[in-house]
Amino acid sequence: MQTIDHWISGRTHTSTSGRTAPVYDPALGQQTKAVALADANEIDLAVADAKAAFPGWRDMSLAKRSGIMFRFRELLNERKGELAEILTSEHGKVISDAAGEIARGLEVVEFAIGFPHLLKGDFSENVSTGVDVYTLRQPLGVVAIISPFNFPAMVPMWFFPIAIAAGNTVVLKPSEKDPSAANWMAELFTEAGLPDGVFNVLHGDKVAVDGLLEHPDVKAISFVGSTPIARYIYETAAKHGKRVQALGGAKNHMLVLPDADLDVTADAVVNAGFGSAGERCMAISVVVAVEPVADDLIAKVAERMSGLKVGDGRRSCDMGPLITEAHRDKVASYIEIAEEDGATVAVDGRGIKVDGADDGFWLGPTLIDNVQTSSKVYIDEIFGPIVAVVRVESYEAGVELINNSPYGNGTAIFTNDGGAARRFQNEIEVGMVGVNVPIPVPVSYHSFGGWKDSAFGNAKAYGTQGFDFFTREKAITSRWLDPSHGGINLGFPEHD
Repeated sequence: MQTIDHWISGRTHTSTSGRTAPVYDPALGQQTKAVALADANEIDLAVADAKAAFPGWRDMSLAKRSGIMFRFRELLNERKGELAEILTSEHGKVISDAAGEIARGLEVVEFAIGFPHLLKGDFSENVSTGVDVYTLRQPLGVVAIISPFNFPAMVPMWFFPIAIAAGNTVVLKPSEKDPSAANWMAELFTEAGLPDGVFNVLHGDKVAVDGLLEHPDVKAISFVGSTPIARYIYETAAKHGKRVQALGGAKNHMLVLPDADLDVTADAVVNAGFGSAGERCMAISVVVAVEPVADDLIAKVAERMSGLKVGDGRRSCDMGPLITEAHRDKVASYIEIAEEDGATVAVDGRGIKVDGADDGFWLGPTLIDNVQTSSKVYIDEIFGPIVAVVRVESYEAGVELINNSPYGNGTAIFTNDGGAARRFQNEIEVGMVGVNVPIPVPVSYHSFGGWKDSAFGNAKAYGTQGFDFFTREKAITSRWLDPSHGGINLGFPEHD
């Protein structure tokens, strides 16, 4: 059985830790690979190689760095089909969904290619007689990225193209559940001409995570995952003096007003709730229906759900399996909780017929009506193909419901009333808002990130905030001396 090893200093590094974890093909329900789990020595080796590569990469001209970034973009675009197959084989999402993930990651690579403009400083001439002040934007050094299982290509690409373009060196710790995409991208970057040690992949579990959080030579941490872990990442890394951006979990609501086009809205509920088997931090998991629309909307959503084909993502299917058997069972348990809490299971995804192996980690799309806000079905981030419907009597009640959530990642409103939409985007306490757009992930030249318990740290991902995060500003005050500048004066310097 193939073992996926670390990628350190431009080549595969065979692990000596003696520890591995299984990697499954979720559509088959079988282990197909193993992944190495780093020990302390391998953590130190990856960071040391990144640190050694930093001075040369930092000092390389912007023109040469830009050329390498562009070649990586070209290779990735040419060979993205290979990467999509890797994603499907380890995560389970259908090939078309995997291709979409890569396309969104590629947007950030393309944005990062224009980095020379975003690294420009400011200049003020003659602020005092013969004195100029100017600022430089310089890289931090070694930065670490800890990425989740649900987007093993896109989420790392939210960070490493910008970090590397800005002159940093990177240690990426991908999820041990689907690790191969990280190695594939690192090898492709090396093929594009990236110097050894600039981009390293360290596989592992909590040992590797804690090692990076506490390592004195790691200057910044970027993380995406659940809220409890994001809070831990933020607090631990900050305690060790690191710059941190930690994006946490979500419970994304869709507010549906009575004037909404229910056919368009029903399409959006299905697309946003069940794509990637609901394993998206931007998935719509709660539909807040303002009466009297709930019954008609549920009927339309259920009708569309009946036509979805669940199965092996390499076949002609709409939705694949969940990532592991344990996660599938946990998600499915919420259907039982809903029934115990008195909700109505309008569409039950348990025991459905699938186009795939019997042992795959299957759970079909599930729709639950009349969910109470006291139920765990409403409170918890389920991270699977379950959409809950909560009925409210007014726009105001819907907004209050959403704003009372501890999460603030994404939300959407569906309406044909421009005034209501404008009011919603102003009043809602959520970081990313869609108006008739169910998954409002910003384009690469804006920035991604939520509010409240969905984000820790001050910087969002990618866009200009990404370059702000991966650089620090240095202000220089300069004067070229001549004999008239001599003399002793211990007073605080004044401008003249």
